[in-house]
Amino acid sequence: MDGLIVRRVIPSDNSCLFNAVGYVMEHDKHKAHELRQVIAATVASDPETYSQAFLGKSNAEYCAWILDPEKWGGAIELSILAQYYGREIAAYDIQTTRCDIYGQEMMYAERVLLLYDGLHYDALAMSPFDGASEEFDQTVFTVLPDRTLGSIDTLAANLVKEQNSKRKFTDTAKFTLRCATCQTGVVGQKEAIEHAKETGHANFQEFI
Repeated sequence: MDGLIVRRVIPSDNSCLFNAVGYVMEHDKHKAHELRQVIAATVASDPETYSQAFLGKSNAEYCAWILDPEKWGGAIELSILAQYYGREIAAYDIQTTRCDIYGQEMMYAERVLLLYDGLHYDALAMSPFDGASEEFDQTVFTVLPDRTLGSIDTLAANLVKEQNSKRKFTDTAKFTLRCATCQTGVVGQKEAIEHAKETGHANFQEFI
């Protein structure tokens, strides 16, 4: 297959996961509101699966939380969206170069690719040539009988390694953040979560 895997940047607005999924599934970077509703409806409809133990909060609390455009998505949301679209979602982590595949147990026939930098999700696409318009992007790939994407996997892994070598990720254990609400400085994801729990403040900005 001719072409190259490229990183398609998704706006940083706390909904990057949802908009990145919208782009790779439907070529639409404005799906966050709709996909948050899909997730809330899925969770609300199955309180046995989506229990407090699974979600880390009550089913009702979670549903209200995920509908808030300021809240970030992660593994739970990717699993639900893989099921919703009937496609596997491969998420590459730049810092560790690991790839987690959501929906893999369902043996779906197609897969899409995302890139995670520790804080933010972007989309990965196959472009016919460097600099080609996004309208030519291929974002849905057929899973081969060996459950790989063949050469696509190699191209994606090489892009992730290249991004890693350029340190295009945020080390969430050591990054410095400032609370935009009260201007308190915190170091790492752990301190940010603790501050959010203590104060209810959830709007953090990275600073050097």
